[in-house]
Amino acid sequence: MDLLQGTLDMLVLRTLLAGSLHGYGIAKAIRSASNEALVIEFGSLYPALKRLEAQGWIASAWETSEHNRRAKFYRLTAAGRKHLVRENSKWADFVRAVGRIMAALPEAKA
Repeated sequence: MDLLQGTLDMLVLRTLLAGSLHGYGIAKAIRSASNEALVIEFGSLYPALKRLEAQGWIASAWETSEHNRRAKFYRLTAAGRKHLVRENSKWADFVRAVGRIMAALPEAKA
């Protein structure tokens, strides 16, 4: 399933609300939470993580993973939490607007 522009950033921030994760853990959590509907490619995820960190919405640190390997873990910052609240409100408005349009879709005739 393709993501709308900016949606990946919001999903990453929402995922990190539960606690810090490394990149693979973020992708896995999004995939799991979406019942396998959203598969995040690393070619999209890592630029998003870099962008979010540059904005100050997440921070990173090298830590040891659950498999005893060094991995960069990302955590949500206070500024990221505030941004997530704003984005969540915009997303809710967007979903309601699209829902109004799609609800008016006539049923297909066989």
